Parts: sequence; structure tokens; C-alpha cells
Amino acid sequence: MSVPARLTWALSVVDPAPTERVVELGCGPGVAAALVCERLTTGHLVAVDRSATAVARTTARNTAHVEAGRLSVVHAEVAGLALPPASAAKVFAVNVNLFWTRAPTRELAVLRAILEPGGALYVLYGNGPTGVDRVTPTVADALRTGGFRDVEVLACAAGLGVRARG
Repeated sequence: MSVPARLTWALSVVDPAPTERVVELGCGPGVAAALVCERLTTGHLVAVDRSATAVARTTARNTAHVEAGRLSVVHAEVAGLALPPASAAKVFAVNVNLFWTRAPTRELAVLRAILEPGGALYVLYGNGPTGVDRVTPTVADALRTGGFRDVEVLACAAGLGVRARG
């Protein structure tokens, strides 16, 4: 399986531990889900997408992880995501535009509730038309407005984004 550079970089930033509970927003075809699940022992990933096609593709690509109990795949919009409070150590999204194309007030409230105390949200993008000066200030401002703290802009040759604590 060929892994895009943006996903390799994103997983190096998120760095899920083997025992962590993680949520991926916008799982697409399930490549990142596979990479996360390969690291998990007793941890768990919830992969979320608003597209039924993406959910089906992620599930098909990761059948062994689903059967092993390391992965759940959920068809939902972020604003309507119903996960237990404080149920994730980390939440990440790669190339999910809602964080910089509009005010994600409802979505950020949902994500803050899902994160355990001290948990981290990662909003990440591969380098391309979404340049650091265009995207990260908007995302960082949205996260601060949404009640996140320790907001940090990340940028390197492989990608860019924002990390914050819930």
C-alpha cells in the first residue's frame, strides 16, 4: 500500500501510543486508520466520515482491525458525532476543510467533550494549495475561540496544521 507523505507526517505528529483511544475525522479510504491500528495493542481507533462510501472503504480495507476490536468505523458528521465524554486521548483530521472554511463552533464543542482532560486535537494538512499562511491562522483562531488551549502551529516540508489541548 502506497502511503501519501501527508499521512506519514500526520501519524508522526499524532504519534498514537499502543494503548491510546484515538478518533480520526474524515477517514476517507482508511489508509490512516490502517497505520494507526498497526500501532495499537489495547488502544482503539474510531474512524469517522460523513460519506457512506468512505465508511465502506475504510471498513473493507481494515476488516482485520475491526474484527480484532482495534477499530470502529462511524458514519457521521462531526457536529452530530455521539461518542462518550472524555473517550479519546487524541483526535486528528487530515485534509478536513471545515476547520478553516467556516466557523466550526458546533464541531469544536463536540470534540472538546470527546477529549479526555489534557487530550489533544490535531488539524493537519498536506502541503499544497492550503498554505500555512492561508490555513493555520484561521484554524488556530477557531480552536482558541472554541475553548482549546496550548494552540500551536505546525509546519514542515511534509505538512502543516495546528495542535491544541482540550
